[in-house]
Amino acid sequence: MVFYRKYRPQKIDELDSSSVRETLKSVLLSKKSSFHAFLFTGPKGLGKTSAARIVAKFLNCEKRKPSDLEPCNRCYQCTSITNGSSLDIVEIDAASNRGIDEIRDLREKINLSTIAAKYKVYIIDEVHMLTAEAFNALLKTLEEPPSHTVFVLCTTEPQKVPATIISRCLHIPFSLATQEELLRSLKRIVAGEKLNIEKEALAKVALLSDGSFRDGSKILQELSVKAGNKKITEDLIEKEYKVSGLSSKVTNLISLIKEKDIKKSLELIQKLVEEGVEIKFFMEKLTEELHSLLLLQIEGKSESGMSLEELKKLLELLMVASSQTKYVVLPQLPLELAIVEFTTMGGPVSVLPPASAQFSSLSSSNENLRAVGNPSTSPPPNAKSPRASENGFLQELILKVNLENRSIAGLLRGVSLKETTGKKVVMETKYKFHKEKLEERNAIDLIEKMASEILGKNVTITFMLGGDSK
Repeated sequence: MVFYRKYRPQKIDELDSSSVRETLKSVLLSKKSSFHAFLFTGPKGLGKTSAARIVAKFLNCEKRKPSDLEPCNRCYQCTSITNGSSLDIVEIDAASNRGIDEIRDLREKINLSTIAAKYKVYIIDEVHMLTAEAFNALLKTLEEPPSHTVFVLCTTEPQKVPATIISRCLHIPFSLATQEELLRSLKRIVAGEKLNIEKEALAKVALLSDGSFRDGSKILQELSVKAGNKKITEDLIEKEYKVSGLSSKVTNLISLIKEKDIKKSLELIQKLVEEGVEIKFFMEKLTEELHSLLLLQIEGKSESGMSLEELKKLLELLMVASSQTKYVVLPQLPLELAIVEFTTMGGPVSVLPPASAQFSSLSSSNENLRAVGNPSTSPPPNAKSPRASENGFLQELILKVNLENRSIAGLLRGVSLKETTGKKVVMETKYKFHKEKLEERNAIDLIEKMASEILGKNVTITFMLGGDSK
């Protein structure tokens, strides 16, 4: 059995997130609180489903006394919940089926008595994936739930859960695990498996875990298989995850970023990927180095070649990129987009006047913008220069897109406006990869929507490759 399942927490004290542990203790033992619905939110791999099952055991344990916090984990109810055979604990995966049939079935049967347990517990995973119809049906159930029913809703995207649902739940957030919490989780596995591992190596596993208990257990299991009967050492981790010798690569990338050399920066990142370097770990080292440069520059002890404002902006972009690596198919993509956004920005966008102030009217703006693609065309008298109009439109477009999707906004920072004719806007990018990402349906829809709002009419966006494109 995989470590993550084998060592899944079975009682509240085994939950490795200290904030979740203490909140559940307080809520479950409080005589003043009555609860019928929980909402567990946070990234994957933090124990939301495990906590939901522990709540189910707490409510249904046959041997637990009212003053006891923990389920016994030995009675029929506890063991059946642990092995997934309890007929009174219903788990629904909203990500697989959008839930409408399950929610309808739930509403029809919810008033029926439990089969063997005291409480019927419904655990709905990835609840944000429910259809609007399913949410409406669930809301009606939450408004008047039977006394023998408890809901535990779990989601990685709470912003997609209707406020009417959230307001009827006790919300418990699951934050990314700290280094201390990860070590607590990993040490439980080390003790259970009797693994021989260096203290420093265990700390490095925690660093590579990206704040996820599940990822940490997977890495530890992979290393235990690679090590066999030998000790798990830092050298083994560096060999398997290619995390050694990164200092020079970090220094090289910082130099390329300072020079605003996008091409060579992206080539360096691609080389890291080809070498099998753990991108998340590389980003941590890059962030640490930039943080050191920031502090030294503040103290007047060193010059990094970037202003304090630039260092601050770059660190902010890396923080966002780091949080996104868990949710993308290509782990290097958030780092690439952060570098593209930083190296192509012409200064803090917040100080630029809105595009509306630079466009006197849609018609005159179109004339100016068409001049970008046709130098022989003379702009109207007293009209703003084509470049000013172009920059104004693009900057406001980036600002509006950034409010919805930072990654797409980052890609837009690398484009230039070629022309606008009637309802068609043509933009140019130098990189084939960026063109392909910008042409994805979700990106096109968002960009066209925001461009149409700025220009006051429905427009279509087309992307083309520049002359020195790759």
